[in-house]
Amino acid sequence: VQLVESGGGSVQEGGSLRLSCVASRHTYSNYCMGWIRQAPGKEREAVATIDNTGDPSYADSVKGRFTISLDKFARTLYLQMNSLKPEDTAMYYCAADPGGGYCLGLYNYWGQGTQVTVSL
Repeated sequence: VQLVESGGGSVQEGGSLRLSCVASRHTYSNYCMGWIRQAPGKEREAVATIDNTGDPSYADSVKGRFTISLDKFARTLYLQMNSLKPEDTAMYYCAADPGGGYCLGLYNYWGQGTQVTVSL
């Protein structure tokens, strides 16, 4: 599976961005899809995942602000990010976990990443 992200950029605090990730083939039946971010000097963090039933899960740091969704027909994963904060600044990666649709945190496939920068 090849994954290509887009939609990153620079915004001011309180702004919004929507990230997109197009997969080379359908993944919703056998993969958990996730958005993982990494900031310089910080550990990688899975901010949002969606399993093969469409059930989303969020890190506490983004609950109520971020929304993950999957357009199965377009093979596209989205991350709508609202009320952005400077601490959301990171490289955001789309990833696929081939755990039969369950989110096991074992991501075998990664996109190239898209940078999100939030300024005061």
